[in-house]
Amino acid sequence: MERPSLEINLPDTHEEGKLYVVDSLNNLNKLNVCPDGSQHALDEEETTAGTGENVAGSNIRNQCLFFVTFILTLIISLALVSFVIFLIIQTRNKMDQISSRLISEKKNIEELKKMNNMILKHLNQSAIKE
Repeated sequence: MERPSLEINLPDTHEEGKLYVVDSLNNLNKLNVCPDGSQHALDEEETTAGTGENVAGSNIRNQCLFFVTFILTLIISLALVSFVIFLIIQTRNKMDQISSRLISEKKNIEELKKMNNMILKHLNQSAIKE
């Protein structure tokens, strides 16, 4: 009778021993492969073994979100730069128009001054004759 009970208990301890050896080999492999700083991340990953897929999916979603945000930022920046360049070109065109008007007005003012001087000379001469 004692013998069958030993046979039942023996495979259980053998299975537990196998699990212990595999667990020890995994820990040893982690120590050899991973640097000291990343061992903490592996320990945390072991504690959250059930949510490992969620963490990986979350990282992928975060990366996708980052890239989408980055691309949107680049597109918005490009649009703003294009708008600023458009405004600079429009301002330059308006300034060219204004400067050409000022030059023409300056010529008109000089002609008016000449005419004013001629009128004053004529009036002075006619006043002297009287």
